[in-house]
Amino acid sequence: MSLSTLLTPGAVAVIGAAREPGKVGHVILANLLQGGFAGEIYPINPKASEILGLRAYASVKDLPSPVDLAVVAVPACAVPDLVTECAAAGITSMVVISAGFSESGPEGAALEREVAARGVRSGIRILGPNCLGLISTHNRLNASFAGAMPPAGGIAFISQSGALGTAIIDRAATDGFGLSHFVSIGNRADVAEPDLLTSFARDPHTNVIAMYIESVADGESFLSAAEATTRVKPVIALKSGTSDSGARAVSSHTGSLAGSDAAFEAAFRWAGIIRARSIQELFDYAAAFSMQPLPARQGIAILTNAGGPAVMATDSVESNSLSMASFDGRTIALLRSALPAAAAVYNPVDVLGDADAERYRHALRALYADPGVGAVLIILTPQAMTEAGAVAEVVVEEAAHAGDVATLACFMGGPAVEGAHEVLVRGSIPHYATPERAIASVSAMYTYARVRHTPSATHVTDAQTRLKVAPILDSARVAKRTFVTEESAAAIVEAYGVRTPPGMVVPDRERALAVAAQVGYPVALKIASPDILHKSDVGGLKVGIRSPEALSAAYDEILGRVREYAPDAVVDGVHVQRMAPPGREVIIGVDRDPVFGPMLMFGLGGVYVEVLKDVTFRLCPVDRAEAERMIADVRSFGLLRGARGQPPADLSAVASAITAISSLVLDFPQILELDINPLIVGNAGEGVWAADVRIGIGGT
Repeated sequence: MSLSTLLTPGAVAVIGAAREPGKVGHVILANLLQGGFAGEIYPINPKASEILGLRAYASVKDLPSPVDLAVVAVPACAVPDLVTECAAAGITSMVVISAGFSESGPEGAALEREVAARGVRSGIRILGPNCLGLISTHNRLNASFAGAMPPAGGIAFISQSGALGTAIIDRAATDGFGLSHFVSIGNRADVAEPDLLTSFARDPHTNVIAMYIESVADGESFLSAAEATTRVKPVIALKSGTSDSGARAVSSHTGSLAGSDAAFEAAFRWAGIIRARSIQELFDYAAAFSMQPLPARQGIAILTNAGGPAVMATDSVESNSLSMASFDGRTIALLRSALPAAAAVYNPVDVLGDADAERYRHALRALYADPGVGAVLIILTPQAMTEAGAVAEVVVEEAAHAGDVATLACFMGGPAVEGAHEVLVRGSIPHYATPERAIASVSAMYTYARVRHTPSATHVTDAQTRLKVAPILDSARVAKRTFVTEESAAAIVEAYGVRTPPGMVVPDRERALAVAAQVGYPVALKIASPDILHKSDVGGLKVGIRSPEALSAAYDEILGRVREYAPDAVVDGVHVQRMAPPGREVIIGVDRDPVFGPMLMFGLGGVYVEVLKDVTFRLCPVDRAEAERMIADVRSFGLLRGARGQPPADLSAVASAITAISSLVLDFPQILELDINPLIVGNAGEGVWAADVRIGIGGT
């Protein structure tokens, strides 16, 4: 349902408007008046005839003309009946400022559910409860108890924290960046992030959306709305609460590493959301996106009057995996003709400490004309002869003709450059106090420019493959297992194209010797028990067995150690399995996040995964291109690509295994967790082997 009457109402009623200054209902009414809202404003208060010069009404039933939006500041217990009254009066949107709902305990939660249910039945959209309210600058609507109306601009801000929202609004006024909307969503009884993302994606006054979030109520709706929105506008999110939520006890390596922050990181990446790590980054990125075009080319040019800050900026370009622009011959010639002989013309361009505004102008024109420049960072330090204000004016003038080249500024210093800062911001040039902050913002722009055109991953079910796996999982469910047997786990991943070494679970030593002779030495022996998940912890694993004599001894040793360290464990037998060929060890795993669904992990495997934690996560589905990016993202990628004379690993086969496991867990939601650890990776062309597979199941 549309949010048009919530965000752009024609008339507003304040239910609970108060005569006493300082009360929430009084502040809201005053904000509506002082903000300059052009529509009718109706105070609702049965004990007053007039408030702040406006006639007051006893009830919405008494209003003389139609109203779109009601802002409610009354005790929580009165709100459900007010929803019904507003519906009868033709009101289609409500902002419930009142507290005392789900944040206060079970009784408040029940009251909130009643408010939401009445809203659904009556067709009213409800923002809140327990929220700060909303502001829409383009129609001068301040339906909140925040401070003054912020400057108008292109940033829509969604906040789960009202207190942080007041700081955002104050910061906007101080720093001069403009907001199109500010929405405090409170308890999200009805209106939530997906609704607002969809609305702001279509809003002509908004060109970037910023969010502060602590949690997501409906992961599927959030991801769907966010992905659709990022195809047309950038979305920046600051997520607090980055520790592991511990929502479900898990025993797999993947589950132990997959905390709530990893899930949000993967969700943001999947949806194309740019993540800010601090409030400062949120402001920095939003300013860049709202003021400048997305860079159309990869090269960054740096223009400076001081060498040190330019070196800092160059270092930051490299640390952000960006590239410095390589100027063509015409650009070099233009710079040489316009700048002093001592100037540096090869990027960073140093116009020297005595540069005036015109020297900056000539250099900028050359850089903007270069076909390899996608973004320009202008650095200025206030030296004795520096005309900071005049240089700022030149930057604004020249950037206006820069086309699709993004322009950012870093005028370093204090009082000497304050006036220049104001000139830059008024001219839509984002300004940063340090080169590193500026380059980080450029990096965010480049990231978004890439992801907005990346095709969405899709998942296609293979019916024949599903038919091979479904009976195996059904048998485990009937047997009331929480983990399928190792033999079954191997058969499942084999069905999806991931090879496992041949082997079998056997009940005694004689059968173990026969299977070893059949599959060929060397072999591994693994205890087969639904009660023992980490075999090496109890001495239940022996590898590299090369003879019948060694196998007999290892068999007895494994059983003896298991009886000693896990005497109550149910033992199904011993798994005899041919050793996988030698190779590099990685891990592929899946943990099913309670909010966002199956989340796939890749990283360095074997015994090192818990120690080094060199892993990366993605939400499923993971397609081929994203699988390749996952592989490249881990710190140990150089070892897989080939280092110190080693041949490269079969990265193509690894990518195929990742996509296969992604398909498997999407086909079978009852798979709650999965580890292939290690996945043995041969050299290029040799493929991969799943040496150990564990699959945990649940549900129906």
